[in-house]
Amino acid sequence: AITRFRQNYRIEFGAAGSDDPLYEAVSAGRKQAGMEHWLPFFHARLETLFDYLPGVPVTQDDQITPARLSRWDGIVDQYETRKAALAQKARLDTVYKPVSPEQLYLDDAAWVAALGDRRVVQFHSLAQASGPRVVDAGGRIGRNFSPERQQESISLFSALADHVRKKMEGGPVVIASYSEGARERLSGLIEDEGLSETIPVTDLTRVGKRGLHLVVWPLEQGFEAPWGALASSSEAVGQDKKHRITVISEQDVLGDRLIRSPKKRRKAENFLTETQSLSPGDLVVHVDHGIGRYLGMEVITAAGAAHECLLLEYAESSRLYLPVENIELLSRYGHEEGFLDKLGGGAWQAKKARLKERIREMADKLIRVAAERALRKAPIMDPPPGAWDSFSARFPYQETDDQLRAIEDVMADMQSGQPMDRLICGDVGFGKTEVAMRAAFVAAMSGVQVAVIAPTTLLARQHYKSFVERFRGFPLEVRALSRFVSAKDATETKDGMARGTVDIVVGTHALLAKGIRFQNLGLLIIDEEQHFGVGHKERLKQLRTDIHVLTLTATPIPRTLQLSLSGVRDLSIIGTPPVDRLAIRTYVSEFDAVTIREGLLREHYRGGQSFFVVPRISDLPEIEEFLREQVPEVSHVVAHGQMAAGELDTRMNAFYDGKYDVLLATTIVESGLDIPTANTMVIHRADMFGLSQLYQIRGRVGRSKTRAYAYLTTKPRAKLTPAAEKRLRVLGSLDSLGAGFTL
Repeated sequence: AITRFRQNYRIEFGAAGSDDPLYEAVSAGRKQAGMEHWLPFFHARLETLFDYLPGVPVTQDDQITPARLSRWDGIVDQYETRKAALAQKARLDTVYKPVSPEQLYLDDAAWVAALGDRRVVQFHSLAQASGPRVVDAGGRIGRNFSPERQQESISLFSALADHVRKKMEGGPVVIASYSEGARERLSGLIEDEGLSETIPVTDLTRVGKRGLHLVVWPLEQGFEAPWGALASSSEAVGQDKKHRITVISEQDVLGDRLIRSPKKRRKAENFLTETQSLSPGDLVVHVDHGIGRYLGMEVITAAGAAHECLLLEYAESSRLYLPVENIELLSRYGHEEGFLDKLGGGAWQAKKARLKERIREMADKLIRVAAERALRKAPIMDPPPGAWDSFSARFPYQETDDQLRAIEDVMADMQSGQPMDRLICGDVGFGKTEVAMRAAFVAAMSGVQVAVIAPTTLLARQHYKSFVERFRGFPLEVRALSRFVSAKDATETKDGMARGTVDIVVGTHALLAKGIRFQNLGLLIIDEEQHFGVGHKERLKQLRTDIHVLTLTATPIPRTLQLSLSGVRDLSIIGTPPVDRLAIRTYVSEFDAVTIREGLLREHYRGGQSFFVVPRISDLPEIEEFLREQVPEVSHVVAHGQMAAGELDTRMNAFYDGKYDVLLATTIVESGLDIPTANTMVIHRADMFGLSQLYQIRGRVGRSKTRAYAYLTTKPRAKLTPAAEKRLRVLGSLDSLGAGFTL
């Protein structure tokens, strides 16, 4: 195969130069990332799926021909782009010599020949002209209640009940729910509309000829069909076209709802349990001797027996051999660099003593604050049952187990009669905002005011839009307060807060100003508390004396997390990803202009936006020139931390509003930006970023149910340091959803 590859490669491209890593690797018998793109060079002939399934029929949907031709056009376009890029002398990327499409894929003529005389069955969702080769299955798309959902004056479930009554005259009606809990909730809402005689069934074979049936069935769209097509009873002979079955999906009524089976998650260990988690050169902390450097494993003979030990280096080249069975005495040091402690000296013990005393002082203050809060009373809040079920049903997803536990914890706190102080900790997009919305609903419907505080204007605006959409149709006033709100609206909002006419206000630290007054503040929701300054936190302490406080965070600072873990603050962890979250496809490779262009254009043509992140401000001009010359189809805007605050906010908000396709920026996008339409991330010179930075930056994409892509690029033909290569490898394994990872 190697000989065949070398011959075909030289025939196709001529003699290979010294800068061709693919040819060098294959010639030496090494595997090269992406070598499958030259598959025809390794084999005399490539088989297709048709070769393994002779004579079997082929089924196609009605979009097969345009989809196939469009895919072929894309392949040819990419091939031509690769050839054009190869001819450019001054290019940023590495060598890539493409194989002609006909050698890798079936063109139109080859596709027709492959089908040959096989039987082909083509499905159509739209009605076709009747004929001898056309069969009508009788199914029709069911009714969607989207118009009723958009009109506040119309009762959604009343319209559903009227539709059910009408359809029950011609046959059975089935309402398909996504889960047992959803079925029970819908059953209660339907009974409130006078349809009390519902029949729970396990599947459609149990459906009778009449009545309203409830089944657990994750169906995306409802339909109507002849009763005989689905019935299994002996009395249904043939297809009675007049007697029809009507199936209504939960999505038809409540909007998009997605579900999947939950995945088991591995528990992360907070301490070192095996030497494989360490690499030579890593800094570690010994509980008795302080900070040292791990150098590797050595076998030491002591008392006539061999012991496997970890070799640790301390200041002045001192060495300590720690038996592997005592590895629990070590923990990781939080930084890659640091001063080594002196082995046997008193500095480490003195440092520990000072820290212990400082911890005692902090603990004393925290306990006093906690004790004062425990002695105070807070109003008991309980939502109206009917309104609570209706509000919960509007959540367009199936709640995860962690999310349900967090909601139950918050509800219990608000009904306890004592001020709540709870931290909700979960990754970005894992459903923390929904927990906050349910708490806000309970508080506002109980007659108290709710304040939602976010650290940035972008986040505040996003929360405001979410709250307005979710609370639409309920007798609650939701207002925004930040520097992007006009002076007139801000004055009206402040006046409404003071008079009690504003039930929920969403804003930034502007809500913490001294001139802000609430008539009856009962719940304070803080998003990412660690981003607020000392002065803001002092103001928060004044507000939270006897009111309920709910804090949301994806990356808690150590002090906030320790307060929760020690029991001073209550903690709820949401560790399960949402049901519609797709893993971020992460690719690590040398910078390749065609791949980056293709990724940016794919996002552009599917109506999305992209991030292009560089490590230094000095890298911006080069990448900006690359975008202008190589991807002129997309518009871009540049942002970095040395810009004036007003200009930076203007550019960020313009990108948020969709006025630009690509945001070219430094690490200022690391946190705080939540743009669901942005789902492609390019990180230039990813080897220059730290692991936590890469994880946070990549977290800017993949916040919706759209597949997200992250391209981590390195300098072509440049050798990575072991630490940088390890960081890039680890990034793929950090994704709990199992992201694709290539290196």
